[in-house]
Amino acid sequence: MLRKSALIRTAVAGLGLLAVIGAGSVAGAATTQAPLKEVPGGFSFEGPLGKFDQASMQRGFKVYAEVCASCHAMSLMSYRNLCQPGGPFYDERWKDHPAESPYCKAIAADVKVPDIDPDTGDAIQRPATPADHFRSPFPNEPAARASNGGALPPDLSVMARAREGGPQYIYSILTGYVAPPAGLTIAPGKFYNPYMPGDLGSSWSGSKTTVPLGGVIAMPFQLTAGRVTFDDGTPSTTSQQAKDVATFLAWTAEPKQQERKEAGLAVMIYLIFFTGILYLSYRRIWRDVAH
Repeated sequence: MLRKSALIRTAVAGLGLLAVIGAGSVAGAATTQAPLKEVPGGFSFEGPLGKFDQASMQRGFKVYAEVCASCHAMSLMSYRNLCQPGGPFYDERWKDHPAESPYCKAIAADVKVPDIDPDTGDAIQRPATPADHFRSPFPNEPAARASNGGALPPDLSVMARAREGGPQYIYSILTGYVAPPAGLTIAPGKFYNPYMPGDLGSSWSGSKTTVPLGGVIAMPFQLTAGRVTFDDGTPSTTSQQAKDVATFLAWTAEPKQQERKEAGLAVMIYLIFFTGILYLSYRRIWRDVAH
């Protein structure tokens, strides 16, 4: 029994030591970033009753198409998804057949996608159809890295769900570029962004207690004022472009979000009503029974 107890104590002590070592390793590798920015006016889809602003999604799609799509793929999205219920170009007249929407047909027709000629077997470029996935800017990963200094631009299909902070993180990154503080060495082709998670300790020549927050990013600042012209006349500021494209990416990451909220609200109303019925039934059945 003594030997068994000693073995148990030894095992517990060993596990405790491993836990301490593991915690120290995690702490040493922890990344830091500045608190995310507050989005002016907030996002319309926030909260249990929030809904996507269709005009904002349309502007966000234009920002993606004219700026982001040159480097970032969106492989999980098809052009017909843009016209599905709740989408940026949804039209009630085409709710049952979103692929037939003239909006989606026009958007897709402006894009050339790679294909194979069925008669010759040659590689060709043809106009996209609503059934096609969004065109990838690069044919493969090595080509993408070669065009971006070795960095691989992430797919944006579910970016708003893949990053902590979601749309707020996207907004903060896109509007958060600043000059690196004195004492911080940034490699050529990289850019300092305080909202980018990172560990700048090895690049910082100052006191280790004052290491700047943030990290480095391979993407240069993109959303200059006026770079995208909005068809509805909305001022094309950096903040507005970032907010709209973050809204669009929030929708692509969870296109059924609004339906989910509506279903949840209906379920809550049903449960409240059902609870009331149960309570009244309980009172009626047991009202003459002594407790």
